[in-house]
Amino acid sequence: MPVSWFLLSLALGRNPVVVSLERLMEPQDTARCSLGLSCHLWDGDMLCLPGSLQSAPGPVLVPTHLQTELVLRCPQKTDCALCVRVVVHLAVHGHWAEPEEAGKSDSELQESRNASLQAQVVLSFQAYPIARCALLEVQVPADLVQPGQSVGSAVFDCFEASLGAEVQIWSYTKPRYQKELNLTQQLPDCRGLEVRDSIQSCWVLPWLNVSTDGDNVLLTLDVSEEQDFSFLLYLRPVPDALKSLWYKNLTGPQNITLNHTDLVPCLCIQVWSLDPDSERVEFCPFREDPGAHRNLWHIARLRVLSPGVWQLDAPCCLPGKVTLCWQAPDQSPCQPLVPPVPQKNATVNEPQDFQLVTGHPNLCVQVSTWEKVQLQACLWADSLGPFKDDMLLVEMKTGLNNTSVCALEPSGCTPLPSMASTRAARLGEELLQDFRSHQCMQLWNDDNLGSLWACPMDKYIHRRWVLVWLACLLLAAALFFFLLLKKDRRKAARGARTALLLHSADGAGYERLVGALASALSQMPLRVAVDLWSRRELSAHGALAWFHHQRRRILQEDGVVIILFSPAAVAQCQQWLQLQTVEPGRHDALAAWLSCVLPDFLQGRATGRYVGVYFDGLLHPDSVPSPFRVAPLFSLPSQLPAFLDALQGGCSTSLGRPADRVERVAQALQSALDSCTSSSDAPGCCEEWDLGPCPTLE
Repeated sequence: MPVSWFLLSLALGRNPVVVSLERLMEPQDTARCSLGLSCHLWDGDMLCLPGSLQSAPGPVLVPTHLQTELVLRCPQKTDCALCVRVVVHLAVHGHWAEPEEAGKSDSELQESRNASLQAQVVLSFQAYPIARCALLEVQVPADLVQPGQSVGSAVFDCFEASLGAEVQIWSYTKPRYQKELNLTQQLPDCRGLEVRDSIQSCWVLPWLNVSTDGDNVLLTLDVSEEQDFSFLLYLRPVPDALKSLWYKNLTGPQNITLNHTDLVPCLCIQVWSLDPDSERVEFCPFREDPGAHRNLWHIARLRVLSPGVWQLDAPCCLPGKVTLCWQAPDQSPCQPLVPPVPQKNATVNEPQDFQLVTGHPNLCVQVSTWEKVQLQACLWADSLGPFKDDMLLVEMKTGLNNTSVCALEPSGCTPLPSMASTRAARLGEELLQDFRSHQCMQLWNDDNLGSLWACPMDKYIHRRWVLVWLACLLLAAALFFFLLLKKDRRKAARGARTALLLHSADGAGYERLVGALASALSQMPLRVAVDLWSRRELSAHGALAWFHHQRRRILQEDGVVIILFSPAAVAQCQQWLQLQTVEPGRHDALAAWLSCVLPDFLQGRATGRYVGVYFDGLLHPDSVPSPFRVAPLFSLPSQLPAFLDALQGGCSTSLGRPADRVERVAQALQSALDSCTSSSDAPGCCEEWDLGPCPTLE
């Protein structure tokens, strides 16, 4: 049966399937028509002269579609030739003229409408070196003549052609009422057809199979043993060019191994017998191979030959587009300038340029496919230096005398002016002013498409840096003023004498009284350290370590240690002096600081470094243990002025205590003392003190 060209093209892939063809035994050309039509083929060929177009006098028969099929013409069983069958589909075009237009009577017009329609259809065939023209007369009965309707088809058998040849077919009528139909086809070779035993030129041809073996590709040449043949491996970068890679005369059969990294789409193979006038068979098995296409892009190189001129080096044609693009200094993706600059088809191994483009270091070219950008090179990078921080303005023609301007940014082309928050939008008015006053450099112009302008941003950057410097100066001035204040405070703090306040743990109420004393001393000013304000450090390091560290620091800074005596503290001191221990529990802190300070008193180092105090009405001075009496002892708040004078003794600067401040401190201490001894806080102050019964809380 005949094989349609579409099905045959599916079969002839990288690994073709052998297809059988219909055999025609008649040596002469024949023609036949579909049902209802009559056909006649003129004997011999005619001259192929289409002639000029003419107006149709009424309904005419014209070809509307060409279709081809492959068959074999076999005068003998083993002596066949490949032949192209042509099917021409026909239709009626035009319409019947009105009586007054045709100049005929109604009866004459009716007679012509009842007549059959006849046409001479020409088929022109070319396949180098063959050129033929066949003429078919086709007649359509009157009942099938309907203007605008298809009437059927005519079949011509057949035009002989060589295997692998390219054929061109035209069809038109005489006279010609419309443009001729044309069709171009590439005929298959011996590989995809069941013709090896039918066409003598295929008897001795080598056959090629392609297979993979790991990282290698194996070419198996199926040639009979001891048959000599030639093998040519070459590149075909363009249809009419050939670059030989390897040529050798071989004896079949042969296996040839290629590395998969060497495969490219235009890698082809020719094999032919060494017999005289033998036919060559061409194989290009990697045209559609994805790996070969990846290798091609990996091998390709984009080189800048001179400023503005580049060359794309590749062994094969590259299916890509070349686009002019704008590269910003921040190394963001290069922005394509399409539109307005048109893109170009990728041309390999020839110098190329974009005409009418003025040089700029940010202008680059990129070669891309529909998937991604494959190659990129900047045309003026070597001659004009590094990228500039210029803003590219794109001027587009929107009408006869109208244009629109946008600024190219990574987010897209921002119209000017714009309310967006981009850099170009913020400088929109200034950029437009530069553009209108010709302060921007024109890079490209086309009267129909638009133009490109590069606007320097240096002055805006300088202005921005001026603002930054002003902000930095203001910040530095504020920081300098802050440091001065901090220095004064540090001087004041260094002028204040340090003091360590030691006390016993006599309940919550008494702790509030101790806290009031420490706060009052801090306002004199004194830098006071007390365990009530350092509970976290006390817990982390332990009472003994904390008191030892504070005592050493205070004495090294020429400070003073204040021992606050209470009845409970006196009792525990007596017990410590007699038994070297105190009651466990809440008096652990007292034992810790006693172990720190008692050696100073026993060894005579306490003078000038320690001061003792107690609160009015809570303790008699004679109750203080004798070792501690070497230090000054004061009752508060009654002896507050003398106490403050004693604290001043070791400090180089005066405490500067106005009378009103001393009075306020005395009142604060008295108020705290009254609160401690009142009924509401009695349990916290008089617990374990011999001051009478403690009233209960309401």
